[in-house]
Amino acid sequence: MMLMQPINHMQLYRPDGGRKYLNAEERQRFLDAAHSMDGRTRSLCQTLLYTGCRISEALALTPASIQASIGVVSIRSLKKRDRFVVREVPVPTSLIAELEDTHHIALIQQDRSLATTTRLWPWSRTTAWGRVKHAMSEAGIAGPHASPKGLRHSFGVHAVQSGVPLNLVQRWLGHANMTTTAIYADVVGNEEIAIAERMWSKN
Repeated sequence: MMLMQPINHMQLYRPDGGRKYLNAEERQRFLDAAHSMDGRTRSLCQTLLYTGCRISEALALTPASIQASIGVVSIRSLKKRDRFVVREVPVPTSLIAELEDTHHIALIQQDRSLATTTRLWPWSRTTAWGRVKHAMSEAGIAGPHASPKGLRHSFGVHAVQSGVPLNLVQRWLGHANMTTTAIYADVVGNEEIAIAERMWSKN
């Protein structure tokens, strides 16, 4: 008897055709806009973009979550509420430097109690979402992808197009099923665009 595979309902496009992820050019514009924001807003925007974490997961981060010496952010997967699951996501040194400059990570880590209880962004989800939305607006990005979820999808797309194996992308994003992660492989990458350009140039 053949077992039916679970249907993956997550898509990268809305029914009206609206894209749910930021492309490479929009990612850069978002980063540029975030650089003009206050320190905490800037560090939140960069953390969401470079880790692909959910906004609720970002708001749960503390100085203890940052492993500066190896460039890793440890994120608790809040969707797995019935068990304690932490995933480690490698990030660029620029993000580690931003977190240190803004939040004084090393200093707070000297006190174990403070390091595990001091949230990097002591905001409500609504406040954090609004700050990300403001950065999107400043970057001239509008639509269903101009959101924290759009940054998460963008992380997945960028990782796959950069040659990161799907099993690593699955781990970094905290997906329970590979079928969810696999949707990012369907986005047209630079290689496909280059091949298509060669095809049309022969007309």
